[in-house]
Amino acid sequence: MTHRQQQAAFLDRDGTVIEDAGYLATLDDIRFLPGAILAIKRLNDAGFLVVIATNQSGVARGYFSESFVLDVHEAMNRQLRSHGAHFDGLYYCPHHVDGSVAEYSRPCECRKPKTGMFQLATRLLGPFSQPSYMFGDRESDMEFARSADLRPCFIGSHRPEIGDVFCHAASLADAVDFVFTAR
Repeated sequence: MTHRQQQAAFLDRDGTVIEDAGYLATLDDIRFLPGAILAIKRLNDAGFLVVIATNQSGVARGYFSESFVLDVHEAMNRQLRSHGAHFDGLYYCPHHVDGSVAEYSRPCECRKPKTGMFQLATRLLGPFSQPSYMFGDRESDMEFARSADLRPCFIGSHRPEIGDVFCHAASLADAVDFVFTAR
C-alpha cells in the first residue's frame, strides 16, 4: 500500500494535550488542556496527520493495564470526534526498566526519546513530508523530535535546558498558531 505523503504533527499526551494528572486512575480524569481540541482540529483541517506518541510507564509499574491505556485513547478520540477532530494514530510505550510487572520491565526502542513509536507510525501512516513536528512538554520529547527529524515544539511556561527548538509556547494552541504563522 502506498501512502500519500502528508505532514505529521506528533503530540505528547500528558501535559501537552490533556492535563498531566500523574497517573490517570479513571476515564473521568481525562481533561483536555484549554485550546487543545481546537488546535488538533486545525491540524486535521490543514491536512496534517495527528499522532499521539506517549510514554505510559504506569503499565510497567502496575498502576493500570494496557487495556486502560487503549480505553483512555478511545475516550479521547470520542471527545475529539464530537468536535470534528481526530487522531490518526495513537502510539504508546508501556515499558520501563524499573517496572514491577515483569513482562513490561525492560528497556525498549519505543520509549521516548528513542524513536520506535515514530518508526511504527512511519510504517503505518508515512512516510511524512517535511516539515513535520513534535509537540511536547519534556526534554525527552525534544530529543525524540531531533532523532526523528521532526521540528521540536516545546510546550510549557518554563524553559528547561532543552537545546534548540523550533518553537516554545505556553500551550499546544499557541504552538500550532506559531507553526501556521511560520509556514
